[in-house]
Amino acid sequence: MVCVPCLLLLLLPPLLRVSADTTEPCELDDDDFRCVCNFTDPKPDWSSAIQCMVAVEVEIRGGGRSLEQFLKGTDADPKQYADTIKALRVRRLKLGAAQVPAQLLVAVLRALGYSRLKELTLEDLEVTGPTPPTPLEAAGPALTSLSLRNVSWATGRAWLGELQQWLKPGLKELNVAQAHSLAFPCSGLSAFEALITLDLSNNPGLGDSGLMAALCPHKFPALQYLALRNAGMETLSGVCAALEAARVQPRSLDLSHNSLRATAPGATRCVWPRALSSLNLSFAGLEQVPKGLPPKLSALDLSCNKLSREPRRDELPEVNDLTLDGNPFLDPGALQHQDAPMISGVVPACARSALTMGVSGTLALLQGARGFA
Repeated sequence: MVCVPCLLLLLLPPLLRVSADTTEPCELDDDDFRCVCNFTDPKPDWSSAIQCMVAVEVEIRGGGRSLEQFLKGTDADPKQYADTIKALRVRRLKLGAAQVPAQLLVAVLRALGYSRLKELTLEDLEVTGPTPPTPLEAAGPALTSLSLRNVSWATGRAWLGELQQWLKPGLKELNVAQAHSLAFPCSGLSAFEALITLDLSNNPGLGDSGLMAALCPHKFPALQYLALRNAGMETLSGVCAALEAARVQPRSLDLSHNSLRATAPGATRCVWPRALSSLNLSFAGLEQVPKGLPPKLSALDLSCNKLSREPRRDELPEVNDLTLDGNPFLDPGALQHQDAPMISGVVPACARSALTMGVSGTLALLQGARGFA
């Protein structure tokens, strides 16, 4: 018999007997808020995850093993357990470090459709095999936030469209890092009508042309915050052209931690989104203010670059909040700090920011993480 909470939390394993001399792979904090499981043992005790039933935040890592053994029973209708699943407190779920058959992942999403889950993170996963046929209507969870990091899909470029079909509408935040492919077939992708934040940071192979392929036209009508940190962006003109082609109107654009080149003299002039008011160009290796900036901004961040003199007014757009900290003309040691973060035991502001680049997610994502009633 399949234990329903285990079905939800352990990718449908059968309930196993707990061994008294086995180290517990799961830990629940004293407030019954966060539960973390790391099944690295060669013969993992999956039943340890039962204690996670009471947690709000649950993280489960499969130790890099294949979860194909749990395919048995994936055809069962989770509707018969709907009340039990809905009673679970889990609002944030992270699944990682495993090889997961697509059929199994879909079965978990179907079960989560009866839960009150709001945030789902998939991390270090290899999704194998074909995706089951498209449902008549979305049967998965009503997520507000979906994050994927280093997830590969056997279905190749079509993965986002196939995953989208199993999620209820209303997704507000999408974070995709270390993706194997972001060149989505736009014909198989429905519009993300409610999506406000799109974070494609930490995809260094994306580049200007990749951004053009990832931003399918008319698929992100509500987009307000676009983050492209460390995403291989090359020129402002290339980014602008991708935004123009996608017909998106973000208010905030983060291009920090990209090695931006000057726009070529003969490049076609691009019209920036009218709504754009905040532009982050910090850590972009800029030796001068780039040409082709939007004519008017509320905030422009040029901190931690290589500006050797203060920008002239005619080089800048009309801007209310200009940040220039960490440039050589203000701090002669700025370049040294950027290249070697630890100087005499002191970590300057630019170095601190560089050291924390591994922590992905926009400010909007972080603020939303605690927004549950």
